[in-house]
Amino acid sequence: MQLPQWLARFNRYVTNPVQRLWAGFVPTMGILEHVGRRSGTHYRAPLTVFTTDDGIAILLTYGPNRDWLKNITAAGGGRLKRYGRTFTVSNPRMMPKAEAAPHVSGPWRLLFRMLPFENAVLLSRS
Repeated sequence: MQLPQWLARFNRYVTNPVQRLWAGFVPTMGILEHVGRRSGTHYRAPLTVFTTDDGIAILLTYGPNRDWLKNITAAGGGRLKRYGRTFTVSNPRMMPKAEAAPHVSGPWRLLFRMLPFENAVLLSRS
């Protein structure tokens, strides 16, 4: 399953600015800080993230054609604010959710497996 593109556009301009207020502090959320691959502009994207053995996993709710994913792939990583702390993430690897699921750890492992999305990105904590 993939959420519709009109919802992605709506979230970019309406929901995301509000979510940035708390996303770096609540469970299963984080703020990915990345730099535009063409513009050089700094962006902050609130995302649903899950802890893995060596970093984080992000489900691609709108599919793999996301600007933030293209930006961190081109740069080799970015920074993630989670639970009030910011750390560097690198080595983005896109894969099917079933392949990423064994890497997810902690109490949210079952939620990761149950959500109806097909692809995920694994990022290593640097």
